[in-house]
Amino acid sequence: MAGMSDAPGMYRVAKQVVQPFMNRWVHLTVDGLDNVPRETGVILACNHLSFIDSLVLPINLPRPLYFLGKADYWDSWRTRWFFQSVGVVPVQREGGAAGMASLQTGISILESGDAVGIYPEGTRSPDGRLYRGKTGPVRMALAAGVDIVPCAVIGTDRAQPPGAYRISREPVTVRYGTPLDLSRYADQAEDPFALRAATDEVMYEIMMLSGQEYVDEYASRVKSGSVEAVPAELDAPRQLVHHEEQIRRAS
Repeated sequence: MAGMSDAPGMYRVAKQVVQPFMNRWVHLTVDGLDNVPRETGVILACNHLSFIDSLVLPINLPRPLYFLGKADYWDSWRTRWFFQSVGVVPVQREGGAAGMASLQTGISILESGDAVGIYPEGTRSPDGRLYRGKTGPVRMALAAGVDIVPCAVIGTDRAQPPGAYRISREPVTVRYGTPLDLSRYADQAEDPFALRAATDEVMYEIMMLSGQEYVDEYASRVKSGSVEAVPAELDAPRQLVHHEEQIRRAS
């Protein structure tokens, strides 16, 4: 179901209305669109700076992009219509059984041949830097046997800063990177070291696309004040060697 004709009616209408406005209003520049497969299931993993990321990331794609969003967005009509229109699928985001059900929802969408958009950081960046990725996207990619396309949005935090309702006429860039084939981790899909290594690989590519400074902490913990955001280097090749050594020692 990868074609735009199969997308929900509200999604198609919203795309027709929003696309020309958004492209002109924020002077949207798109790089690497050909890196996104046209038909097969795929994950688009992106940094997260602003509320409008979920608009600019899919707006020029020739296929629908489905996001996994918190089910409580559907509690209010004020947010329900928007999230339905941009292809958000309601899921429970808690841990445990609810968290596993959310992953399975994403896997089912991917196995049907559709594209899933996800923010590995799990929440918007509190300060414009790139934060440690969660392993959920990699888990879904390995289970569904699909690639991950790393993506970056640049300038959305200036066009609509957190808390702002108005979208300013600030230039925005969307970059789609080369698809990542993580199938070499398929036999280690339950190994936390392998999952972390693959996730770091994804985050490294996002960092290279976005040009952001990397912080090796979860954004949610920084927002809560439980940890301090200390800058760090994300050297994917070095990280991968380190994790692969841990895997060998554990086996």
